[in-house]
Amino acid sequence: MAFLSSNRRSQSGCPGDGKTDQPFEGCDTGCPDFGGVGVFGCLSGHRRCGSNYFRHPSSPFITKTVRLKRRAARKAVAAQRFLAKAVDMLKRAIQKLGLFVRSYAGAGGGRRWRGQAEMPVMLSAMHAARGPLARRTRYLAGSNPLAASGVEAWVSGLVGTGIKPQSAHADPSVRSALNLSFENWTDEADADGLTDFYGLQAIMVRRMVIDGEAFAVLGTIDGRLRIRLVDPEQVDPSLNRELIDGSRIVQGVEFDAAGRRVAYHVLPERPGMPFAHLPLNATRVPADDVVHMLRPEVPGQVRGVSWFAPVLLRIADLDSWRDSQLVRQKVAAALAGFVTNSSGTGAPFEGEQTGAALIGGLEPGTIKFLDAGQDIKFSTPADIGGEVIDFAKITEREIAVGLGLPAWILTGDLSQANYGSQRGGLVEFRRRIEALQHGVMSFQLIRPVWRRWATLEVLSGRASGTVEAALPMKAITPRQPWIDPAKDIRAEIEAIEAGIMSRREAVTARGLDIEALDIEIAADRTRAAALGLDFTTTKTPNTDAGNADSQQA
Repeated sequence: MAFLSSNRRSQSGCPGDGKTDQPFEGCDTGCPDFGGVGVFGCLSGHRRCGSNYFRHPSSPFITKTVRLKRRAARKAVAAQRFLAKAVDMLKRAIQKLGLFVRSYAGAGGGRRWRGQAEMPVMLSAMHAARGPLARRTRYLAGSNPLAASGVEAWVSGLVGTGIKPQSAHADPSVRSALNLSFENWTDEADADGLTDFYGLQAIMVRRMVIDGEAFAVLGTIDGRLRIRLVDPEQVDPSLNRELIDGSRIVQGVEFDAAGRRVAYHVLPERPGMPFAHLPLNATRVPADDVVHMLRPEVPGQVRGVSWFAPVLLRIADLDSWRDSQLVRQKVAAALAGFVTNSSGTGAPFEGEQTGAALIGGLEPGTIKFLDAGQDIKFSTPADIGGEVIDFAKITEREIAVGLGLPAWILTGDLSQANYGSQRGGLVEFRRRIEALQHGVMSFQLIRPVWRRWATLEVLSGRASGTVEAALPMKAITPRQPWIDPAKDIRAEIEAIEAGIMSRREAVTARGLDIEALDIEIAADRTRAAALGLDFTTTKTPNTDAGNADSQQA
């Protein structure tokens, strides 16, 4: 069937065309001047008809179906050509108008961005990376001093002596009774009996920094509220399931159709406990009984991510580099001597030789006479240069920036710190602390615990009033000491006298309850007066300032 090829050359050409041995394209739309069919093709003399009689649209060898298919194919090709031309025209118009052009260097391509990683969907990246990040951070926090310092810096900054909830009840007597009762309860808050309520805060913050999240289950023992901490791995991260009515379970957290957290699926045993049986099914715990503390980073976030995620690889590399430098200095500190002899024979130092090691060697003050032709050479390992120390400091600062900590807090190195740099670093660091204390700890931990505790106290009759009146509270964060407290106290006094700060605000900033403080001050003054004591101080006039004013006058 070689004669059906569209590139076939006619042996004698089209009789109507009068030409021979010319390439013919075949008739694709039918010959408008078709005048008959000869043995070798079209007899009309039209150039497009070609010379292949069997490929002519009117040939009796081609069925109607084949002709329709060919016509449809031609139309499809024409449509594609038209669409490509329209798209090309649209691109040129967009380029002229300057629309949808990657003007940001960060969104461009080219050689500089070749091989760089991307994060198309952050939620899926969080779900996949949560486990590996937590496991590696646990190892470094337990074995690397820099990582351990970063964890403790955040724990001491966020918790300190503990965030204390204070009742906002309208009745002062009920408010004082609630505060006193809560303070007495803090000693028995831990279901495991290892620490108090403020110690539980420190443990949860430590787990949030390392694992990215912390869990606790609220329960009752003998009618009193108890808090039992839950390891993040107990909330089954592998549990993902679709439920009825649009509900679903994502990484052990159950959501209803509206997207609200309704339950947590918790494994009964803590990981690593001896003699713990292998759990087959997780226990469903209502969300109202679970405290889940994490730092939200993206909308729709389900589980937390370790705070060491930006610097984890850098800490691991720095740790390996420090080990190599330590081994290098260990080798450099070892004295090695080599005795050479021009005759090719060597005589060792005096002492016992075990293998390649010489026991005895030289002693301080020894004068050793060598034989003729002998010489001794000692190893001279390279010293650590200043660039090595600079490299370590720069890397430590990068790690501190990634953790959100001042570098001198992370490393404990105050050699290059002064009053201005420390104060400037503390201002920004305390802004971050306050944001996390009020936006994360108070909202996710302190308020749920207070609401559950106050509800149990009122319903059990241990506290008077209604549940609604006992629920309002405020969180008093621990005092953040400054570098120069004398200047800060004077500034607070001037602000209170100027009316731009209340005394309650100043006292609360120190982590104290103003009502308890006033009662304590009144008791101290009464006792001092009864004993005839006077601890008041009188202000002495500033003579230097007065003389200066008189001279200016």
